[in-house]
Amino acid sequence: MHPFRLVASDIDGTLIHHDGTLSKRTIDVIHALPVPFVLVTGRPVRWLRQLYDQMPEPVPAICANGAVIYDPDTDKVLRCENLSADLLLDVAKKLRAAIPDIAMAVEVEEGRRFWYEEAWPLRWDPEHEEVRVLTTTEELVSAPAVKLLARSANHGADEFAELVSGLLGEIATVTHSSRSALVEISAAGVTKAAGLAWLCAQEGFEAQDVLAFGDMPNDIPMLTWAGHSVAMGNAHPAVRAVADEVGLTNDEDGVARYLRDAFDL
Repeated sequence: MHPFRLVASDIDGTLIHHDGTLSKRTIDVIHALPVPFVLVTGRPVRWLRQLYDQMPEPVPAICANGAVIYDPDTDKVLRCENLSADLLLDVAKKLRAAIPDIAMAVEVEEGRRFWYEEAWPLRWDPEHEEVRVLTTTEELVSAPAVKLLARSANHGADEFAELVSGLLGEIATVTHSSRSALVEISAAGVTKAAGLAWLCAQEGFEAQDVLAFGDMPNDIPMLTWAGHSVAMGNAHPAVRAVADEVGLTNDEDGVARYLRDAFDL
């Protein structure tokens, strides 16, 4: 029996190329794998379609850095861990008081809808009914959210993540997956590792059974939890430091080429 019984992979900067495409090599390898393949991403549910449309069949996904477990076959969320509205308001007030230029947004309704402040730079989402601009902080945090996002133009990426983490302490989980000053805030204890551990428990897998791939700090909990971890060649230095191995870059199909050799495909 092969030592790996499940493969878990981040999407952006890991599985797909920088232009958002999934290569034929990667598609073929995923299809040929003799074990389950799971996506573990910071993306919300509504952003999975961009990837699923490139695959012959969808695979399970752990979204919003572990807050949402999604079954694409039924379009059902199997598990969702929210930040409460009260906690969101408390967090928003703390951040606003300490960081004058902060802009915030939230992923609500299991990550199927996105609300943002007027100061938020809307870069990725098209304008449609799932996306809504709000004028006050109170409106923004009026419903539970799977993720609160915060930006600052006056900080570096790692510096901003450290600042927000220090401000919030243990009341929430703070991480980042961007090269810019963008942090992702989840309920306390919510990480990619926690989400993946829950899914594995449902299927009878343990940490030692899992081979995991990632590239950014939000992947670190998953990479340290998994039985064996691979950082991409383009990974953040902190990710490279904790991984068991460093592979090729995402644009070199690092995940597919590692899996091809590991499973003799």
